[in-house]
Amino acid sequence: MEETISLWGRFKGFLLESLRVLRVTKRPDKQEFATTVKVSALGMLIIGLIGFLIQFIKIIFFS
Repeated sequence: MEETISLWGRFKGFLLESLRVLRVTKRPDKQEFATTVKVSALGMLIIGLIGFLIQFIKIIFFS
């Protein structure tokens, strides 16, 4: 029985903390959103380029 109360208490605490975070957050403005999109696109490009280079090296040296 004690574990059930503890589990409920932890769940309730999690919900309260989640609501607090949602109240504190704000919607990004256009400049902040554009910056986030650019950084994300650059990261995807870099990761894709690394994958391409690894595949290219694999084909050249191991085929």
